[in-house]
Amino acid sequence: MKHALGAFLKQGTTKVGIVTAITFQLLFSIIWMTGYAGVSDNTGNLKIAIVNEDQAMGTKIVQNLQANLPFHTEVVASNDEAQKQLNDRSVQMVMHITADFTKQLQTAGQIVPITYTINESNPSMTKSIMQAVAGNVTATVNKEAVAAGTTAVLTQMNPNLPAEQAAKIGQGLASKVTSDIQSINKVKDMPNQMLPMMLVLASLVGMMIMGMNFAVTGNVLGASLSKLGKLSARIVVTVVSAVGIGLISAGMVVALGGHVEKGFFALWGFESLFLLTFGLVAQMFLTLFGNAGMLFNIAMMSLQLVSSGAIVPRELLSNFYHTVSNAFPATYAINGIMNILFGGSGTGKEVGALFLIAGVALAIDVIVVSLKKVKAAPVGQHLKQTA
Repeated sequence: MKHALGAFLKQGTTKVGIVTAITFQLLFSIIWMTGYAGVSDNTGNLKIAIVNEDQAMGTKIVQNLQANLPFHTEVVASNDEAQKQLNDRSVQMVMHITADFTKQLQTAGQIVPITYTINESNPSMTKSIMQAVAGNVTATVNKEAVAAGTTAVLTQMNPNLPAEQAAKIGQGLASKVTSDIQSINKVKDMPNQMLPMMLVLASLVGMMIMGMNFAVTGNVLGASLSKLGKLSARIVVTVVSAVGIGLISAGMVVALGGHVEKGFFALWGFESLFLLTFGLVAQMFLTLFGNAGMLFNIAMMSLQLVSSGAIVPRELLSNFYHTVSNAFPATYAINGIMNILFGGSGTGKEVGALFLIAGVALAIDVIVVSLKKVKAAPVGQHLKQTA
């Protein structure tokens, strides 16, 4: 037993396995704890578009909201423009006050809605936060803005009306405003909501392990093949594997009842693209740093899961993580897959970014392989090949 244990621990692969397991713990702990630090303090980065068509009470409500809401608010001229921004994820919610808002408040027995629209093609946290905001805004409007504004309107309409009576009437009207929460790009259940994160996580891990095994294959082949020959074979196998794995994944999503708004072929094509990109990036680090490239891949995976917007909206992350996420393929994979699964503005930008990242990784890989010197094959191996 002692001899077997000593022989086992002497192997380099055993040591690499232990170091890799430790590195996973260290990197995940550091990156996830620092990445999500201060998320609750960054809610002010979320954006709400306000469409106000009422120039009486509506104007006062908007002013009060802009002064008191802990979010970035933007007044948009038309509801169509605001809805476009919502669909593009430029804003997280649209608040719409109709032109007859004040008139309805002054009508006895009339219930007056404020319409809120949320884009569900986002991390689930976005929906939860915006629903809570909608409820709080309506409560604020009821308790303060509507009561005060209606009192002023009534006093202007009837100067002889005592201020105390006008205030009482205003308070009585304060319970007339309700929330009308609507959604675009609806997600039907929790499995579908979690699907973008799971697809990207499975792809990152799978392509990282595949790249590691391809590197082992290259070492086993040694000098029996030219370095460019091995590189060409590796690239071809990676491309074919990405297309095949994308087909299997897309097929499973559809077969298991996944919500695919843009259709099976859009999902298959986009999955194949980000699988290829993940694979080329992982292999680039292995080419650059050898076995140590695995540590870079682990760090990259952790960074991408935190900063891609799969779990927490990118708007809530620190400036560092939000900025570096623009260079990571997972960010564009998440945005694109949400657009395909749930609906959105399309994937043109995401496809372009993924092609660019894949192209840069491939170019670096080719250059490094071309510059590396091939180690001479052992004499015994050379004799076997020539025999």
